[in-house]
Amino acid sequence: MTQQMLADRLGRSKSWVDKVERGVRALDKVSTFRDIAVVLRVDTSVLLGRDVQPSEVTERAAGVERIRAALSTYDIALGAGAARSVVLPADRLARNVSHAWITFQHARYPQAVVLVPGLLAAAQRVHADAPEPGRAALVEAYRVTASLLVKLGEGELGWLAADRAVSAAAGDPVLVAAACVQLGQALRASGRARAARSVTLAAAYRIAPPDPDDGIPAELSLCGTLLVQAALAAARDGDHRSVADLLDEAGDLAARVGDGHDHHATAFGPTAVDVARAAAAVELGAARDAVAWHEKAVRRNAWRWLPPEHRAAHLLDAARAYLLDAARAYLRAGDPRGAGRVLLDAERAAPAELRHRPAARQVIAQATRTPHAPATLVQLALSLGVT
Repeated sequence: MTQQMLADRLGRSKSWVDKVERGVRALDKVSTFRDIAVVLRVDTSVLLGRDVQPSEVTERAAGVERIRAALSTYDIALGAGAARSVVLPADRLARNVSHAWITFQHARYPQAVVLVPGLLAAAQRVHADAPEPGRAALVEAYRVTASLLVKLGEGELGWLAADRAVSAAAGDPVLVAAACVQLGQALRASGRARAARSVTLAAAYRIAPPDPDDGIPAELSLCGTLLVQAALAAARDGDHRSVADLLDEAGDLAARVGDGHDHHATAFGPTAVDVARAAAAVELGAARDAVAWHEKAVRRNAWRWLPPEHRAAHLLDAARAYLLDAARAYLRAGDPRGAGRVLLDAERAAPAELRHRPAARQVIAQATRTPHAPATLVQLALSLGVT
């Protein structure tokens, strides 16, 4: 097929075809890729040299089912198979829990999905064998499971895991507060913003020290993170005043804690609060404010200290964690190239955020439909099977 023949069938000029072939002109629309594929009678994946139907979607679904099965097992509680159960030493279980958190925070979601079912079973066995010494590990196992499930768009199942974390933590205010972070996230992800706000506020004020200057960083981090969760829930309800008050309160605690810490897997500090302000602004429809807070956050030196999951989530998740909010803000502000930049930044920081998060795929699809979407973003969308 000559260039002229291809141009005629596409309704384009021969010069346009020539420039595309030589790389002078970029293909910047998903529809254009499809049109060329139709004319050439090939699959779109041939033009990209990769599979357009990613296996990540089916693999994610299978992984979620394994986690669901692990949460649905009651053998240990009922004593079934207890004699055959191998109970891990407490220090080994603690290392496994820490490894699962690190895997999640580095956005290695496929690996985390593999780890979680076995971690839950091991933590349940240890807790059954020694309830008090094994309680903290069981709570953390449920917490990381809830975080992962919410990340994968499974809010209802994440709620179950978070609820179990709260139940296991009962009687220990610090463990309860830690579990309520994930409970708030799961409730918001399930569309229960008011319940999320109520739970996280109650947990925050229960653990808050009478004088913040006397508080220890770990507890201040939990309290501040819970206030952030409450603020995001209030934003979902459109309560501007409560959002501002709660985030200001969280900001005061963050100033005392400082950046660069990860107490109770919260990554709480001034930068995290700025990221939350951007997320809340998007929820409230204040796109320009969201962009401003996003740009302030990423200019901080401490931005690089946040876990990759936290950074990529700020670029990728308007409702749940943080950076996708910035991308949506750019879209609402009429800057699709800005949206493309932050999405590509997120892809570099944590590729699994794009490949395994349903919310991320929705925003990529939205960004590629805008006029003048960057060609690199269009190619990314096609490689992920997002249309």
